Amino acid sequence: MTSYYDPKHLEHFGEIGEHASELSAKFFDYYGAVFQDGALTAREKALIALGVAHAVQCPYCIDAYTKSTLEKGCDPEQLTEAVHVATAIRGGASLVHGMQMKKVAGDLGM
Repeated sequence: MTSYYDPKHLEHFGEIGEHASELSAKFFDYYGAVFQDGALTAREKALIALGVAHAVQCPYCIDAYTKSTLEKGCDPEQLTEAVHVATAIRGGASLVHGMQMKKVAGDLGM
């Protein structure tokens, strides 16, 4: 079965800067710095990234941060809980935008 998403692309992500090497280098320097231990541990940051990956629905990020969190000592229960946090936030964000719909409907006298 083939699909538009090819997991092998993730292995070659570093090549994305082929035609914009300076910008790519800046991105990867920043990206690497973000995921270092700081006020949050690299493990905590990986769990956040896993949740965000699900919220933005990036299959490459889901693959990468599933592996990263497991390598950093997380277990499947923790990964699942991070996904549920992302789901709750994304669902709530969609729902609260319903207030805009209510305003427009109200303004139109509906």
